[in-house]
Amino acid sequence: MPFELTKDYLEQIEAAIENHDATYIRDVTEELYPADITSIINELDNDHSKYLIEILDKDVSAEVITNLDSYTRADLLENFSSEEIAGFVNGMDSDDAADILNEQDSKTREQVIALLQDREKARYVIDLLHFEEDTAGGLMQKELIKANINWSVLQCISEIRRQAEKVEMIHSIYVVDEKGTLKGRVALKKIILSRGDAHVADIYEPDIVSVETHKSSEEVGEIMRKYDLEAVPVVNINGKLLGRITIDDVVDVMKEQADSDRQAMSGLSDDVEEEDTVFTSVKARLPWLLVGMTGGLFVSRIIGLFEGAIVNVPAMAFFTPLIAGTAGNVAIQSSSIILQTLSNKSFMEISAMQRLIKVFLIAILNGLILSLCVFLFNYTFGIEIKLSLVVSIALTCVVLLASFTGTVTPLILNKLGINPAVASGPFITTANDLLGTIVYFSTANLLL
Repeated sequence: MPFELTKDYLEQIEAAIENHDATYIRDVTEELYPADITSIINELDNDHSKYLIEILDKDVSAEVITNLDSYTRADLLENFSSEEIAGFVNGMDSDDAADILNEQDSKTREQVIALLQDREKARYVIDLLHFEEDTAGGLMQKELIKANINWSVLQCISEIRRQAEKVEMIHSIYVVDEKGTLKGRVALKKIILSRGDAHVADIYEPDIVSVETHKSSEEVGEIMRKYDLEAVPVVNINGKLLGRITIDDVVDVMKEQADSDRQAMSGLSDDVEEEDTVFTSVKARLPWLLVGMTGGLFVSRIIGLFEGAIVNVPAMAFFTPLIAGTAGNVAIQSSSIILQTLSNKSFMEISAMQRLIKVFLIAILNGLILSLCVFLFNYTFGIEIKLSLVVSIALTCVVLLASFTGTVTPLILNKLGINPAVASGPFITTANDLLGTIVYFSTANLLL
């Protein structure tokens, strides 16, 4: 059964830590996955976390630390010496080791690298530190299995045994030439089934998808999703094989991107966590709240311009929330579809004119259905026919306008290099509140 962290369980762990009952802690955590222990660490303070990490097996501790988010991990590792951090890094893949060292100050980073027992891993880590974090080079790990295209199958099997000692998961065996240039890949099944005197050149597949080190993490994720890859090799501009990116690293990137987009859509200008300080949270939330407040003030002034009409027909005011709310909902629906299209890189599959025609047809159909429902509702409850007609006409116009702005705004922001996810937040909602109010009262002023 999946592990469930309860309050009682956590209290027992904390009590054992305070009593330095290492035997009990080892017994209760022995059957847990490292990810489950990470969940426990996330709920403990730094002193308790440090004690728990220290009594675990080194390999388990390394994986637990790897699973922590960067903020929690950096805070926790401040309590460990460079020697202790080096002990954890020795049990990690090179990409995880590089991520952790990037979170340390330069002095600690140099000390840890100098203390690493595996000098080949030290070289791997140094290589990875040169790449930007959000690129293919920053995501890749150096540990992989490669075979020379000129090797025999027997020689290849011998090399696989040697290289596999440092590779946790074998997804593919990459084929390279004498210069290390990536030529293709060979399936482990083919190697096992082939004759010992056969050569790699006879059984490898030259058709292989790879990424260059400068590719963004989003591009890597899209390539792996599109071609359904568990791992993708990373090459330099000359095609030389440098490393590989595995699916678990890409899943982390996708999660971070989804979190970022969700926060942008909700009007958060920075990446914030629940544990952040009050000042940090206020700074992230306030900008778009100010935008929303400013929009509300403008809406109130617009309504004030039609004060005379409201005095003459007070029932007009009843339908203002309906118009504004529908405008915001329609715009967010439209922008969400565009954001999905942009994230899937499929925008070019439909021309701009086709897209606008489709948006118009959907909007006019939705607008007419909604307007008819509103008109029938008003008629049933005895609202004046003329006012009911005004509300229905204004609602149709608002749906059309909101669909257009919800479609166009993310595209414009994307062209300008701005995260289009912000278009789905308070910006579009506020803009359509304004436009909806103007359309409604203008329609009423003309027809009433």
